[in-house]
Amino acid sequence: MQPIVTIRSLSKVYRQGEMEIAALDNVSLDIAQGEFLSLMGPSGSGKSTLLHIIAGIDRPTSGECRVGGVGVTELDDSQLADWRNQNVGFVFQSFNLIPVLTAYENVELPLLLMDLNGARRKELVHTALELVGLADRARHLPKQMSGGQEQRVAIARAIVTDPKLVVADEPTGNLDSASAEAVLEILRTLSSKAGKTVIMVTHDPRAASFGSKTTHLEKGRLLDVA
Repeated sequence: MQPIVTIRSLSKVYRQGEMEIAALDNVSLDIAQGEFLSLMGPSGSGKSTLLHIIAGIDRPTSGECRVGGVGVTELDDSQLADWRNQNVGFVFQSFNLIPVLTAYENVELPLLLMDLNGARRKELVHTALELVGLADRARHLPKQMSGGQEQRVAIARAIVTDPKLVVADEPTGNLDSASAEAVLEILRTLSSKAGKTVIMVTHDPRAASFGSKTTHLEKGRLLDVA
C-alpha cells in the first residue's frame, strides 16, 4: 500500500537574530493510510512543528512533504488554504470552540466554506455529532458542557468535512483521565473503523499507546518508529 504521507529530508530552521534553531533536522517518514501515529518527544523536540508541516499550517526550510500525492510544500498560500480545508481536520488542546455558538453551530462552521445546501450541512453535522456520542448535546453551548464533551465537539468539527487526515496536538492535555480515554477511543475508532489517518502529538505514554504506531523525536531528529 502506498503511504498517504511521505516526508523526505525535511528540515525547519527558525532564526532569532543571528541565531539559528533547528526545529527539524533531516526527517524522513512514511505514514500509511488509516494509521494512528503518535508523535512523542520532550518539549522543543520538533513534534508539533512536524505535525504543522504535515497539516499545511507551517512550511519547512527544506525537504519534501507529500500528502495523498500532493506536494504540500510546493503549494502557494491560497492553494494551501484550499487544500487544508478539504483534506485536514484539526483537534487542539484548547478545544477552540466559539463560546456563543452551540455545539451544532461550532461543528457546522467548516461546512459554511463549502458549496452545500442547508439540508446537506444538517445531515453532515448530525452524523459527526453522532460519531462522537453527542447528538443529544447539539443545542448546548460550550459552557454547558464538560471539557471532555467540548473536545468531542472539536473532534466532530474536525471530521465533519470528511478529511483524509485528522491531526491532534496534545488533545487530552486539558482533560481528566476518564475524558481523555473517551477522546482517545474516538480517535482510535476514526483510524481503525473509518479509515482516517490520525496523527497525534503527545507527551503522555498512555495516550501514545492508543496509536497503532509511535515515533519519537528529540532535538529535531527522528529516533525510532515502534
